[in-house]
Amino acid sequence: MKQSLVQIALVVKDYDEAIKFYTEKLNFNLLEDTQLTEHKRWVVVQPPGNSGCCLLLARASGDEQLASVGNQTGGRVFLFLHTDDFWRDYNSMVANGIQFVRPPAEHEYGTVAVFEDLYGNLWDFIEPTESNSIHKSK
Repeated sequence: MKQSLVQIALVVKDYDEAIKFYTEKLNFNLLEDTQLTEHKRWVVVQPPGNSGCCLLLARASGDEQLASVGNQTGGRVFLFLHTDDFWRDYNSMVANGIQFVRPPAEHEYGTVAVFEDLYGNLWDFIEPTESNSIHKSK
């Protein structure tokens, strides 16, 4: 059997502000933006150079979903973004106004820092070491 995780739904307040953040601040690619109904779109973004998992930007519908925007995991790091050049991308992200809540640090598994997205979700930004398969992108 072969299975793969292809998309993760990220609840957002507004499609257009989320698209702008991910494409302009994080340099993600907009793969799809399809109008499904009057109020619902299918919006998919993905980091550059990635052929794996994508983010489905899902606009909050109702008070319960709106309350989870920015806190889908109760304040824990939610998503893990890997890079092949930490300092190149870190400096670009800082220049683009990305807010890092934990500064860069060297660990046995790689160089890592934690940033917030536009709604406050926490992300690990990692350049994994070659020898660490746990944190290494496949």
